[in-house]
Amino acid sequence: MSKRLLVIDDDEKLLARLKKYLERFDFIIHDRLNPLAGIDFLKENSVDLVILDVMMPDIDGFETLRRIRKEYGNLPVIMLTARGDVTDRIVGLELGSDDYLPKPFEPRELVARIQSVLRRFSGTIDQKSSDFIEVNNLKINLNSHKVTKNKNEINLTSLEFQILKVFMENAGRVLDRNFLLDSLKGMDWESFDRSVDVLISRLRKHIGDDPKKPTYIKTVWGSGYMFLKGDD
Repeated sequence: MSKRLLVIDDDEKLLARLKKYLERFDFIIHDRLNPLAGIDFLKENSVDLVILDVMMPDIDGFETLRRIRKEYGNLPVIMLTARGDVTDRIVGLELGSDDYLPKPFEPRELVARIQSVLRRFSGTIDQKSSDFIEVNNLKINLNSHKVTKNKNEINLTSLEFQILKVFMENAGRVLDRNFLLDSLKGMDWESFDRSVDVLISRLRKHIGDDPKKPTYIKTVWGSGYMFLKGDD
């Protein structure tokens, strides 16, 4: 079934080019030049993913993302950031973007990012013998991407789910930055970028983990992070 995408960007020429290109990959494209018009579109229509520019009139992409997260939970969002500014990427991750792509970009790379995020969100991932992983009162369903803590459901973005999955599959092991970077496939990470730390910080908030007295994710200074098994 074709995936429906909403592209929000105030560059009319870019929108026209993207729509023409993305439709070649069997995507159904809806586009809006104004972020408020994009938000109004979402009130009446369902989509599988949003592509969102940062610099726009009326409200910027960050405020738009805040509103999307508030109203539509973990709807996948890819942000387009000018010049690949690290600050933009960090703020986007803090607000819950699933991926980011600096302008200018190659359209084929955007397609690859879209496909990667949709795979993460839909649960099309490498699985072990069980469809569930449960560690220390947290349980994840590898098919539905449902996450529960003591049977209470937690909403995560596809990227937050992916890093939680990596942690839980390696519970009790210290995972260094390079391992985590390699595990988050499809993301354009830089070795000393704060983005991965921001992502872990956001995950901690969702699962109710205090970094000073961790129940789940322990910082091992100079080495990386470790997901606690409950008896660590």
